[in-house]
Amino acid sequence: MAIIIDLDVMLAKRKMSLTELSEEVGITISNLSILKTGKAKAIRFSTLEVICKVLNCQPGDILRYEGDES
Repeated sequence: MAIIIDLDVMLAKRKMSLTELSEEVGITISNLSILKTGKAKAIRFSTLEVICKVLNCQPGDILRYEGDES
């Protein structure tokens, strides 16, 4: 079971690079990269809010839950 981060999918849909997103939201590329690769253990609502605002999307477009198939 895990929370999957689909930030790369939304970036592709918006034709935006991680660098551009970093500049728009004011978060370092390294922190966004940690989030994008799924290595982050947490995300602040304020961070999620600004990412969604810049990408014009909903939190569910970036985050999804993947449970056990059993």
